[in-house]
Amino acid sequence: MNMATTMQPVETIDVTETRVACDGGGGALGHPRVFLNLGADGKVDCPYCGRRFQMKAGAKPHAGH
Repeated sequence: MNMATTMQPVETIDVTETRVACDGGGGALGHPRVFLNLGADGKVDCPYCGRRFQMKAGAKPHAGH
């Protein structure tokens, strides 16, 4: 097994904002809510659950409230 291989995200979620919140989506089985900023490449992975948030194709990013 090659340990240099990058892990694939558990789930990929398309977004239109550069700041997102993740709570694992599992209700009581989720994780503490964290706020994440998309990187220059238009994506970010949640450090708790591994979900990937990426800018939706063709979307013009706008900041959240």
